[in-house]
Amino acid sequence: MESALYGPGGFYRRPEGPAGHFRTSVHASPLFADAVARLLCRVDTALGHPGELAFVDMGAGRGELTAGVLAALPGEVAARARAYAVERAERPEGLDDRIRWRATPPAGVTGLLFANEWLDNVPLDVAERAPDGALRRVLVHADGTEELGGPVEGPDAAWLARWWPLGAEPGLRAEIGRPRDEAWAAAVATLTRGLAVAVDYAHTREARPPFGTLAGFRAGRAEPPVPDGSRDVTAHVALDACALPGARLCTQRAALHALGVHGGRPPRTLASGDPAAYVRALARAGEAAELTAPGGLGDFGWLAQPVRLDLTDVLAPVTGL
Repeated sequence: MESALYGPGGFYRRPEGPAGHFRTSVHASPLFADAVARLLCRVDTALGHPGELAFVDMGAGRGELTAGVLAALPGEVAARARAYAVERAERPEGLDDRIRWRATPPAGVTGLLFANEWLDNVPLDVAERAPDGALRRVLVHADGTEELGGPVEGPDAAWLARWWPLGAEPGLRAEIGRPRDEAWAAAVATLTRGLAVAVDYAHTREARPPFGTLAGFRAGRAEPPVPDGSRDVTAHVALDACALPGARLCTQRAALHALGVHGGRPPRTLASGDPAAYVRALARAGEAAELTAPGGLGDFGWLAQPVRLDLTDVLAPVTGL
């Protein structure tokens, strides 16, 4: 998985970038970047308006979210903002000069670290209940064919026992999320003070999928997860396992509603008074509905991890809407 995604010729190093293959919330609507900018402003207020405010975009793709957040910030906040796009691919041409392009997140910053669909691409191993009752690693060949390997032992076995216990039925599968827990903890540790947010396909302990979620995607279509660099290889995230003390878990629908993104139809009176404004408002409502739709993007998990920060006001619902 590591080689297929990030090695020479790996999927995330391809010139077209992820947007050439699938749409994330970032690509679905600029309303998403607007909401993240509002979240950054709330973090800024909770921090007491520091002289330097970091926005760290983990798994930044080609910098689309980072650029959108900078464009949406009020001037006074933008003047103090320091934007970091963290991505293993090369910096794309034409990116805003204010964006610092890095392979690793900066350490010792204050502000908001935002990881949109990053953790699902942190490489991991798959375990399967074998016919002999043992829990074994699933080995994969370059062409995608699989076989069972040695038993899962040590810290990985302990992680499965705590976070994804499998029944005795042969063929049951689990994705060993320990590397993601560690990657998330390391990312959070780069913040001196602020908020870290992970947004991803997710599941929790009481509803783990019995056969795992490992999948491939290419050119907008689901594909077998062949690790040849031609496609995304991904698995949903056990966000509850990633959560550190003080974290809050919610759906994207709830989080975006709290940040003022709603898909309600604009008042019909606007259509007669200002038809052009009504059409624009209707388009925005459609985009907001897609971002918050049950059964779709609205079901994504949001993990909000405060670092020496009170979450009370940061994710408080918007009133008067």
